[in-house]
Amino acid sequence: MSGIGGYEGWRWIFIIEGLITVVVACLAKVFVVDWPETSKFLNHEEREILLRRLREDVAEARMDRLDKKATRRVFSDWKIYVGTIMYFGVVNTGYSTSFFTPTILQQLGWTAIRAQVYSIPIYITSAVITLFTAFCTDRLRHRYTFTIIGVCVATVGYVILLAQKTVPVGARYMAVYFITVGGYITQPVTLAWLSNTMGGHYKRSISSALQIGLGNCGGIVASNIYITTQAPTYPVGFGVSLGLLWLCGLACTVFAIGLRLENKKRDRGERDDRFALPKGELENLGDDHPSFRYGY
Repeated sequence: MSGIGGYEGWRWIFIIEGLITVVVACLAKVFVVDWPETSKFLNHEEREILLRRLREDVAEARMDRLDKKATRRVFSDWKIYVGTIMYFGVVNTGYSTSFFTPTILQQLGWTAIRAQVYSIPIYITSAVITLFTAFCTDRLRHRYTFTIIGVCVATVGYVILLAQKTVPVGARYMAVYFITVGGYITQPVTLAWLSNTMGGHYKRSISSALQIGLGNCGGIVASNIYITTQAPTYPVGFGVSLGLLWLCGLACTVFAIGLRLENKKRDRGERDDRFALPKGELENLGDDHPSFRYGY
């Protein structure tokens, strides 16, 4: 399609992909159900079962009203900001791989097109490991260790690329696997982990928006640290990405420790004073409800 309408081929890729997104979004407005209570594809009995399961899942940790007190609780919650730093640190790696992967593959002597083709197995492997990680984290009901595993795996890849002048090209290709797989292990867990610690759909929605909206600034960082004149070694790019990755690891550690300490406080009854709050406020505390326990 290069030349059609005066646009180059790469521009048409963005135009077509963007149009598909817009069309699907418009269709989603019609077909995606807002609430379980209004779902038309479920019968009455199925809706009741779903609602009961949702009530059991959140227990007393509800936030069905976004009043002033609820808004204050949401935006003063330290977990949202630490969770955003976790995502910011690792999402840089997700964006970075698109910048240096073709360069590493071309060093193997392949053409640009062949290099793009040989990047496919990297993402297929990463996708499979992501699904396996999702299964394990839910099965074990544990998040923190998996985030650190991903950080460590990606770290190995960055260290190899930072020392790439002394390693063969094949090892650099293996490093791309390490970095991509490591990022794919950690990044989804940071998203699910923060969401799991939020009680009430209002708080969960706001936290997800802040985490993804602010955290994706990591992509802006990634687009500016791989300096063309430093290709193919990219010392600044790989160094900054490694530093941000460990910022993610540090934030995950702070997050896990904070959740564990808060659970201990609640086990000792140090949050039981909240039971004395007016009924309307008590039933709208979200995860601040004394009976809620965090997973880590």
